Amino acid sequence: MSVWRVRFEGSPTVVEVPSANRVAEGLRDGDWEPTDEVRGPGDAGWTPIADHPQFADVAAELEVQGGEHPDETRLDMNPLIDVALVLLIFFILTTTYASLRRVIEVPAAQDREGKTASVPNPAEIENRTFHVTCWMEDGKPVIKIEDRIVDRKDLEKEVKEFVRTTGRREMLLEVDGRVPWGVEASIHDAAKAADLHQIWRKPKKG
Repeated sequence: MSVWRVRFEGSPTVVEVPSANRVAEGLRDGDWEPTDEVRGPGDAGWTPIADHPQFADVAAELEVQGGEHPDETRLDMNPLIDVALVLLIFFILTTTYASLRRVIEVPAAQDREGKTASVPNPAEIENRTFHVTCWMEDGKPVIKIEDRIVDRKDLEKEVKEFVRTTGRREMLLEVDGRVPWGVEASIHDAAKAADLHQIWRKPKKG
């Protein structure tokens, strides 16, 4: 009986196989690799299985069938990107809506009969209101509390100080139509920080 010998690549251990067909079956079953060496009964030395004339076709067939194995460690980033975009859009819309709410017109006050009351005259309720005016001058917004012009960055502090010294907790707000909404929002923020009870509005100019 002719005996074939197979040894693993780089290993001195030799396995005896009864026939060439069994060598081919072992190659198909994955018992050894095409790079492992084989020696037949009539061979002068060891030869890689893939290079041996009797097994070259089997090795080539396995190489075609195997192809490239998918990389199971690869992380698919597409779902993560989709979620990130949805969250980004949500935060943009939420922030925009919150900013716009600050510049929505304050509801008009109502009298005892439930009818809409007109904007009060500051001269008639001098002890209740103080006048805040905002307009554009040389491309820059100008904010004035009563007769004093204040810097926008000091607006909150100035409003709080005016409320503290005068006790007035109602504002009569007059804003030029050319003033950016962000500036008007700053005035509303300052009024909220000063805990004003009411903001009366005069029609916008321009």
